[in-house]
Amino acid sequence: MYKALLLAVICLWPFSSQAQTHDSAVPAAVTAPALVHVSIETTAGPIVLALEAERAPLTTANFLAYVDQHKLDGTVFYRAMTRGTESGLIQGGVGSDPDRVLPPVKHEPTTQTGLSHTDGVISLARFAPGTATANFFIIIGDMRFLDAGRATSGDTEGFAAFGHVVEGMDIVRSILHMPVSPTEGIGVMKGQMLDPQVRILKVHRID
Repeated sequence: MYKALLLAVICLWPFSSQAQTHDSAVPAAVTAPALVHVSIETTAGPIVLALEAERAPLTTANFLAYVDQHKLDGTVFYRAMTRGTESGLIQGGVGSDPDRVLPPVKHEPTTQTGLSHTDGVISLARFAPGTATANFFIIIGDMRFLDAGRATSGDTEGFAAFGHVVEGMDIVRSILHMPVSPTEGIGVMKGQMLDPQVRILKVHRID
């Protein structure tokens, strides 16, 4: 089921210099949050994310569409890739389930967002740029080679980072070191598939 996936400005209405009555005053627009907080509740414990709605608006909106439609509820973390003893990534999401997958999101490279694949960052897995849905990974350690400008993704577009963990990095690290199957997985993912998988019970906004 799981194929090889290498993973607010306040708007103030101008007031004229002339006196205005209370009846004619235009209220200030509601501020959209620069960060949107989301909780991933798993069988290993909760992970809280701060998503970059301002810096990575397309990728954040895509992820929130899955959250708000409950399409991530009941999915799993299925992959743990280690690099040495202190770095790597854990990957989870919707897989290729047609009942969960929404249309893919336009790629937002790190050269556009200014984000980078450092400790605790969440990013979207993809095949070619513009094919990402809601398979995502969380970084442990420094993995900036996944940023745009490198060729590690088969091109130089990198992966779309869009937030970071604010609570629960201990849970992320514990998942990284959970048992994996020596035989499951395709290509570079062989030997990286969690066995057993870690269930994602519920994903929801907490703002």
